[in-house]
Amino acid sequence: MDLDLALRVDEPMVPTKSSTQTQKASYERWERSNCLSLMFIKSSIGKSIRGSISECAKVKEYLKAIEQQFETSDKALASTLMTKMCSMKFNGTKGVREHIMEMRDIVAQLKSLEIEMSESFLVHFILNSLPSKYGPFKISYNTHKEKWSINELLTMCVQ
Repeated sequence: MDLDLALRVDEPMVPTKSSTQTQKASYERWERSNCLSLMFIKSSIGKSIRGSISECAKVKEYLKAIEQQFETSDKALASTLMTKMCSMKFNGTKGVREHIMEMRDIVAQLKSLEIEMSESFLVHFILNSLPSKYGPFKISYNTHKEKWSINELLTMCVQ
């Protein structure tokens, strides 16, 4: 059985009275594949997600609807991550190292959403998120000729 036939082949013309047996059989195979593919995909998706996807009669259309749903989700996630990162300030409840790693992890998530930041920008951004009591640490960074990587920043924080 060609379960993925409806994904690989465009829908054939709906058979008419003058269609050949081969054309009718081809359409029936495609229609069965389409129906089974839709059922299989829908059964694999949770009800909460399935309810937000528009109904489609063809499996290719249904997959496009799913893709559009997750594009919107990616944009919302990117916005949420950027807001979280921009509002992050070190407050002392956890260590500086954890603070830096959390910001680095947010940047990694943004990168997977095709939003990239340079490492030097991130280092400056992290330093700016530290309170004034870390002024000497910031001065130390600014007086070095070389730019630090995130790993070097983490190492310097431990010292």
